[in-house]
Amino acid sequence: MEAAARRRQHPGGAGGPGAQPSSSFLQARHSSIKADEAARTAPFHLDLWFYFTLQNWVLDFGRPIAMIVFPLEWFPLNKPSVGDYFHMAYNIITPFLLLKLIERSPRTLPRSMIYISIITFIMGASIHLVGDSVNHRLLFSGYQHHLSVRENPIIKNLKPETLIDSFELLYYYDEYLGHSMWYIPFFLILFMYFSGCFTTTKAESSMPGMALLLVAPSGLYYWYLVTEGQIFILFIFTFFAMLALVLHQKRKRLFLDSNGLFLFYSFALTLLLVALWVAWLWDDPVLRKKYPGVIYVPEPWAFYTLHVSSQH
Repeated sequence: MEAAARRRQHPGGAGGPGAQPSSSFLQARHSSIKADEAARTAPFHLDLWFYFTLQNWVLDFGRPIAMIVFPLEWFPLNKPSVGDYFHMAYNIITPFLLLKLIERSPRTLPRSMIYISIITFIMGASIHLVGDSVNHRLLFSGYQHHLSVRENPIIKNLKPETLIDSFELLYYYDEYLGHSMWYIPFFLILFMYFSGCFTTTKAESSMPGMALLLVAPSGLYYWYLVTEGQIFILFIFTFFAMLALVLHQKRKRLFLDSNGLFLFYSFALTLLLVALWVAWLWDDPVLRKKYPGVIYVPEPWAFYTLHVSSQH
């Protein structure tokens, strides 16, 4: 009797008619939050994109160049090179900039996925640091990047032959495992950020002049990243996923904001540069031998050791 009386007094209990207004309120609130996120538009992050592009060029692209330019006496072969210190700085600064980029996203992104991606990125870049350090130091001993590990003159005659297996393992950590754990979360984070770069206002779908100036160095760096990192499949998959998202959002009358346009145009320029690079070296017999198969994307450093350093 008491329970029945309580149910009569509180018709909004579980399963009662009062539960429906509460559910409707939550749905309306959720829809309102999504609408607010779509309406919010972040200004162009000139500071972050500039620092991001600058540190990519200096700490990543400039890393192997610094190892060649700086005197060997300053950084003996049994100690970390100047390029290794560049790599250490890159492994710290890049995750920090990625996190700052995510913080400024007008859309709420899945935090757990972001954290796991950042952790994996740091681990992969650190694995690559060790493998790449040894591989580049081998250049001073006559190692040739345009040849496979077993075909290199300084390695193919090593005794016992199990030492060659160790160098192949090192190459695997550098070029395959390290690159995969480094670049997959890197592009995943950029894509998640890109997914929040949409606005309901057509007038806001434009880039300022400074953003246009940054597209060229940004796209050129990603060309180096795709070719030297041998990640064309990952890159083209990411680019077409971005394109598909743009077309899907266009049906909802959502347009890319300035940050999304900057990222999309940078990747489009990268695709064009990769196509020109492959076309230029299409008939190179030596590089063709090192990069067999359907996807032929030579590494810039393989081209350097074959056609530039060998001439001096």
